[in-house]
Amino acid sequence: MSLSNKGKGAFKPTLLSAAIAAVSVTLPAYAAEDGANATLEEVSVTGFRKSVMDSIDTKRDAKAVVEAISAEDIGKLPDSSIADAISRLPGLAAQRLDGRSSRVSIRGFGENESATTFNGREQVSISDNRGVEFDLYPSEIMSGVTVYKTPTASIEAEGIAGVIDMQTVKPLERGERVIQVNSQYEMTSFDKLNPDGEDQGHRATVSYIDQFADDTIGVAFALNTMSSPNQEERWNAWGYPEFTYQGEEYSILGGAKPFVRSSVLDRDSAMLVVEAQPNEKLNMTFDALYVDFADEKILRGIEIPFAWGQGSISPDTAVVDPATGFITSATTEGQRVVVRNDLETRAAKLKSFGFNTTYDFTDSLQVEFDASHSAVKRDIWSFESYAGTGRGNDVGVADDLTYNLGGGNTGAQFEHGLDYSDWNLIQMGGPLTWGWSSALNEKFGIVGDPALENTAQDGFLNTPEIDDELTSLKLAATQMVEAGIVNEISYGVSYRDREKTKKSEGYFMTLSNFPGMLVVPEEYRLGSASLDFIGMGDMIAYDAASMLKDGYYELTAESLTNLSHLFKSWSVSEAVTSAFAQANFETEVAGLPLTGNAGLRYVYTDQRSKGFAGNIVDGLVVADPTDISHDYNHFLPSLNMALAIDEQQTLRFGAAKTISRARLDEMNASVKVSYSQQPDDNGNFWNIEGGNPELEPKEAIGLDLSYENYFSEEGYFSVALFWKDLDQWTFDGNYEVELAGVADPSTGLVPENSTATGKGKVNGGGGTLSGYEVSVALPFNMFSESLDGFGLLASHTGVDSDIQDPNGNDYQLPGLSDSIETLTFYYDNHGFSARTSMRKRSDFKGDVYGVGFNTDQVDVVGETIVDAQLGYDFSGAGISGLEGLSVFLQGQNLTDEPFTTLSGDNSLQVRDYQSYGKTYLLGFSYKL
Repeated sequence: MSLSNKGKGAFKPTLLSAAIAAVSVTLPAYAAEDGANATLEEVSVTGFRKSVMDSIDTKRDAKAVVEAISAEDIGKLPDSSIADAISRLPGLAAQRLDGRSSRVSIRGFGENESATTFNGREQVSISDNRGVEFDLYPSEIMSGVTVYKTPTASIEAEGIAGVIDMQTVKPLERGERVIQVNSQYEMTSFDKLNPDGEDQGHRATVSYIDQFADDTIGVAFALNTMSSPNQEERWNAWGYPEFTYQGEEYSILGGAKPFVRSSVLDRDSAMLVVEAQPNEKLNMTFDALYVDFADEKILRGIEIPFAWGQGSISPDTAVVDPATGFITSATTEGQRVVVRNDLETRAAKLKSFGFNTTYDFTDSLQVEFDASHSAVKRDIWSFESYAGTGRGNDVGVADDLTYNLGGGNTGAQFEHGLDYSDWNLIQMGGPLTWGWSSALNEKFGIVGDPALENTAQDGFLNTPEIDDELTSLKLAATQMVEAGIVNEISYGVSYRDREKTKKSEGYFMTLSNFPGMLVVPEEYRLGSASLDFIGMGDMIAYDAASMLKDGYYELTAESLTNLSHLFKSWSVSEAVTSAFAQANFETEVAGLPLTGNAGLRYVYTDQRSKGFAGNIVDGLVVADPTDISHDYNHFLPSLNMALAIDEQQTLRFGAAKTISRARLDEMNASVKVSYSQQPDDNGNFWNIEGGNPELEPKEAIGLDLSYENYFSEEGYFSVALFWKDLDQWTFDGNYEVELAGVADPSTGLVPENSTATGKGKVNGGGGTLSGYEVSVALPFNMFSESLDGFGLLASHTGVDSDIQDPNGNDYQLPGLSDSIETLTFYYDNHGFSARTSMRKRSDFKGDVYGVGFNTDQVDVVGETIVDAQLGYDFSGAGISGLEGLSVFLQGQNLTDEPFTTLSGDNSLQVRDYQSYGKTYLLGFSYKL
C-alpha cells in the first residue's frame, strides 16, 4: 500500500446519523419500492453544507486538536476574506485594521504567538514582525485552512498559540476537469467621503483544474484580481489631561485628530500547482503563489488642539459630570487648528515557491523531500500636508471652538466659527510651531528668528521599507513498523534560513516658497470633504500627492538630527536547524481503541542581528554599525491521544512544550549609546537603549483535553479544556552588555573589562493561561426531515490568565479576549442558500500603528460583527445552459460595528472611534 494514499479513519453511522440524508460525498439512497429490486438514486450535497461537512471530516480524522475550513471549489470559501473565514472557527478572533479583518489570535494569544504556513511551509510577513496580516492572502485561491491547536513533532513551524496552515488544491485528488469563473461587484454604504475616493469595487477569479497523461499529471491554476473600497469616519484623541475646575481635578480633552478616510485595496494574485504521479511510488508537486498588493488611503481631517492648544478655556463654559470625572463640554477661545490632506500607500509583492516529492521505496517506507522559498517586499509612502490661516502659533485668524462629549464613547462634537472650506482663508503651510528640528532651522537660516524659528515643517513624509526572505529544506521519512503498540514512525531534519530587514526614514516637508503660505493652485483643487460627523463642516480637499511630485515641497531627512529612524532600521537573520522523531501508536484501553502519536522535536537557532549604535554629537546623528550573534536550542516533546469511546464519540488529550520567537523589532541590534561620568546602580558608566539581540523565545507547556461527539456526518458537539504554563515571556528590563575593545571616553584608554547597562526587552516572568471551548454543528434535519438544509454552527470560548512580569505586576497578553463567541444560522438545500453569521469578542489589548509607524499597544473595546449571505445555485434548476451558475448577495458589518480603542479606564477616554459603514457584494460563479 502506498503511504501517500492512506484512507481516512472509519466512520460507522449510528441509527440516528444513518437517518440523515446529508453526507459529505455522494452516497447511494435506496428507494422503498421493493428490497429485491431496489433502484439506485444519488443524493449529492454541495455548497456551504459540503464545506461544513468536509471541515468536520478534517477535524474528526486529525491526529491533533484542529479546526478546519474547506472550500467546495477554488474561489468558493464561505467568506470574502481569509481572515473573516478563519475568525469564525472556535477559539479564534480577528482584529480589524482600517476596517478589514487582518490579524488573527488563537485562544487569547496575539498573532505574534502563532505561526502561519502555506502548504505546510512557514511564511514571511509584510508586518514589522512575525505576525501575518491575512489581508495579503486572497481567500479565492485557497482550498482550505487547518488550525493546529496542539502540535505534532512533524509540523515545520513553532508557535505557542498554534499553527495556521493555508492549503491549495491537489489537482490529481480532484480527479476531474474544472473551469470556473467567479466575479463580484462591491460597494460601501458610505457615499464617497473624499471627492477622489471610491465607494465601488470588484473582484474576479478564473481557475482551471485538469489531469493529463492518464491522470498522472495534474494542473491547477487560479488568477484573481480585486479592487476593494473601504471608507471610515474616525474620531481620534490626543489624550485627556487633568484640568482644575472649582478646585477639583477633572479630565478634559487635550486635543483631537478626526478625519475621513477613503481607501482602495488593489490585489492581483496568481496560483499554480503542478502535480505528477508517474507511478504508484512517486508523487511530485510544485506550487507557486504570486501576490501584488497595493493599499492606498486618502485621509482628510483637522487636528484640533484644545486643552493642550494655544487658546484659553473659559471656566464658565465648562460642564462637569462628577460621575465620570469628565468635563463633558467646554469652549476654548483664540484657537488655531491644522487642516490636513494626507495620503498613504502600502505596496507589497509576495513570491512563494515550493517543491515536494514523496517516494515509496517499499510498501512500508516512504521518503519525502521538500524545498521552498518565499519573499516579500513592502514599501510604505505616507505623507501629511498641513494648511491653516497663517504660519506659526500666533499668526492668522483664530477660532472659538466648543466640544461636547456624548454619553457614549463615540468621541466629541464641535461647534466652530470659521469656514474651513474657504480656499482664500485656509492656505498651505505650517499653522502651528510644532515641527522643531535644528536641521530645518539651519537649512532655512532661521536660527534665532523668533518669528520663523521652528515653523518650517509644512508636512511630513514617512518611507519605511520591509524585506523578508525565507528558504526552507526538509528531508523526512515515514515507515510502517510492528513494534508493540507502535505502527508507524516518522523522522527527519529540516533547515530554515530567514532574514528580515527594515529601513526607516522620514522627511520634513517645507513649501518651496517658505516662509510664505500658499493658496492651493486651481489645478490641484478637488472640492471639499465633509467633517459633519464631528460638527466641523466642510474642509478644503486638494491633491497633495501631485503637488509633492511636482516640486512644491523641499524634503529634509529627519534622520540627520533624530535617532528614532536609527532605532527602527535593522536586520535580523535566523538559521534554524531542526530534527524530529515521531511514533504513531494504536492500542486498547479498557477495551476501547486508543490511537495517537508521541514525538520529540529538537530546534537549534543561530540568530544574527545587525543595526546601528548611535548618539547625537553637535546636533547631528553619529552612528556605527553593530553586528551581534546569539544561539540557543530547545527540545520540544509532544503527545496526542484519541480514545474512541464508541463509533461517534472521541476523547482527545494533548500535551506539548512549545515556543514563540521574540518579536523582530525587540531583538534588533540598533541602540542609543551614552556615557556618564557617574556609575549607575549596576556600577556601569555606559548605557545602551534599544533592541536586545540576545532575546530568546517565550516558552510554554500546554495541556488539552476535549470530548468530541460526531453524531452525524453533518453535525458534531465538542467540549475542550486547555491550560498553558508560560515562561520566559518578554518585558521591559535591564541586561548587561560586554564592551570589549571600547575606549573609556574620560581617559581614551581601552579597559581590560568593560560592561554597559542595556535597557530594553528581557526574558522573564510568566504565569498561566487556561480556558474552555464549547462548539457545535447542528443540522436541523435530525429533528425533522422537513427541516433538511437548515443548520446551526456555534461556539463559545472562555479564557482566563494569571501572568506577572519579573516585578510581580499583573500583565495582560496582547490579543486576549476573555470571551469569544461565534454563531451561524444557515439554510442550504434545493439550490437556495442563506446564512447569517455573528462573531463576538470581549475587550482586549491590540497592536496598532502609531506615530511614525511605531507599534503601539492600545485597549480595544469588544465588538460584535454581523454578516449575511443569500445565494442560489442553478445546477438543479433544469435550465439549459445555467447548470454551472450560482449567484449570491453578501452584506458585511451589517450593524456598522465600530472599532473603538481607549486611552484610559474611563469609557469616555476614547482614543479611536472608527466607523466603517456596511459593505455589500453581489457576485456569481460559473463552472464549466
